[in-house]
Amino acid sequence: MTHTLTPLADRLPPAARLVSVRGGRHLDAAGLTAAVATASRQLESLGLAHGDRVVIGHADPLDFIVSLFAAWQAGLVAVGVNQKLSALEQDNVIAASGARAWLGELRTALPEPTPAATPATPLGPDEPALILMTSGTTGRPKGIALSQAALLARIDHNLAAIPELPLPSLCILPVFFGHGLIGNVLTPLLAGSTVYLWPGPDAAELRGFGDWLDRHHIGFMSSVPSFWKLTLRFSAPPSRPLARVHVGSSPLSLDHWEDIARFTGTRNVFNMFGMTETANWIAGGALDAPGASAGFVGKPWGGELAVLVDDGTIARSGRGEVLVRSPSIMLGYWQRPDLDAEAFLDGWFRTGDIGELDPGGLTLVGRIKTEINRGGIKVQAEEVDLLLERHPDIAEACAFGLPDPIAGELVAASIVLQPGVAFDPEAIKAWCRTMARPDAVPSRLFVLDAIPRNERGKLVRADIRGLVEPTP
Repeated sequence: MTHTLTPLADRLPPAARLVSVRGGRHLDAAGLTAAVATASRQLESLGLAHGDRVVIGHADPLDFIVSLFAAWQAGLVAVGVNQKLSALEQDNVIAASGARAWLGELRTALPEPTPAATPATPLGPDEPALILMTSGTTGRPKGIALSQAALLARIDHNLAAIPELPLPSLCILPVFFGHGLIGNVLTPLLAGSTVYLWPGPDAAELRGFGDWLDRHHIGFMSSVPSFWKLTLRFSAPPSRPLARVHVGSSPLSLDHWEDIARFTGTRNVFNMFGMTETANWIAGGALDAPGASAGFVGKPWGGELAVLVDDGTIARSGRGEVLVRSPSIMLGYWQRPDLDAEAFLDGWFRTGDIGELDPGGLTLVGRIKTEINRGGIKVQAEEVDLLLERHPDIAEACAFGLPDPIAGELVAASIVLQPGVAFDPEAIKAWCRTMARPDAVPSRLFVLDAIPRNERGKLVRADIRGLVEPTP
């Protein structure tokens, strides 16, 4: 088979470079191309057919990127997963994707592949190329299918919105989901950057994080709010400012936004809005943009935004469910037409986010699934999170609804207190009443040592509620 480059790999600039921080390995553009060719030949030897699915579950993110490009070159659809999946979770991924091969540690068994009648050819730009699994692989996971054309469209929109690139860039997120892979790796890589891969640094590794940023001249990085909460506790800031910083995947309070800007030495900090279904970022709002506040994510980076208002009409301004049209939208949920029918409305993708859209941009206020119905009044859980995290005694918060025989639901929250602070729930509620409308004041508060998060840095509210909800 002739080893032609894929549409994405063909765009790789000579200056592009990948570095595995923990693995101590690096590949320049030529080395990456050679490694991909070798890995592609190994995949071809498995005798798979064009469009067959291969799971990529490598522990080292550098191996993940090589295998990703190799799968596409070999005409295979890459299925990105967490390398720590249990055997049961691996079984669920195999069943959902129909995978024929697994790269990485396999804790279960795959059916023996039947050799293809004809050799596979590289994937076309509009064919399914990448399946990223939504969080929660213990049940029936949803596979989000993206084409290389959608990925390239998103990367081009990203690069148009990030004029600072190329810069030495850092990815501290896992590469098996969109924020890490597309925003943190493929975007700066295709700009010609050196990209350092360091997924999930722990508290011990973060103690010298500011110095590490200085030594490697990092100019760009994107992460999640919880990463910065940990970093601000354990590391001194760098001595030289970063050029640009993105924060996304979870709500970002204005106070925390300012804290990140002070640590990184730049006001060029963007609150990002993105979803795997849109191939990562949809919009980003700068800290110093007019009207910037908690939830502000600015104007779209390519494509269009609208809101689905209460009367069922699609409007270009107002409050409602956020809708997106973009060339980077997913092809659909893998072999789930039932989910596709729910996800699209008249050509618009329904994000499930609630936002306020005006000429200045989009401000996110919550998620439909996390709304708390308090006696007919809708309260956004994210609104309560941000309220509580403004309290000087509270380090983190996660709000949720609990059943109530009178109101239907009451507002509750789990909180993490600052070190050395005594828990005084009535004092916290009294403070909340001075800061917010009565409906948003939590009726019940629970103290946790830490707020559990998934591997993406996101709160899983149902799990957190389960820690405190009485057993029926």
